[in-house]
Amino acid sequence: MNKPVKTEEVKQPSIVFNYASILLILLGLGLFYGLNTNVWLKWGIFIASLVAGVGTFFFLAPMGINLHGYVRDSYRELQKVVWPTRKETVQFTWIVFLFVIVLGLFLWAVDSSLAWLLYGVILGKGS
Repeated sequence: MNKPVKTEEVKQPSIVFNYASILLILLGLGLFYGLNTNVWLKWGIFIASLVAGVGTFFFLAPMGINLHGYVRDSYRELQKVVWPTRKETVQFTWIVFLFVIVLGLFLWAVDSSLAWLLYGVILGKGS
């Protein structure tokens, strides 16, 4: 017989933290431009609010937590990539250059042929 599956509810962080992080940064900007005090105090308040806002975003807000997980997984995948050797890179670079030159010549030939056909043959304005 099959056992019943236990379902576990995962608590998602509140979306309030998204807005809280934005408000912290805006509060820092407002205090920076609104206070007429020492420059060092203004910069200290701004940097503290920036650190608090970014920290709130990355560690408490759902979007920041998802972004943090995405960056972590991307870095893990980046470590798995087998990068080409220098010789392979140079060879493929020359192949790309050669292809670009051949394609450019082909497009020039098609353009010139169509211009000759349109202006020289059909319209009779060619030299």
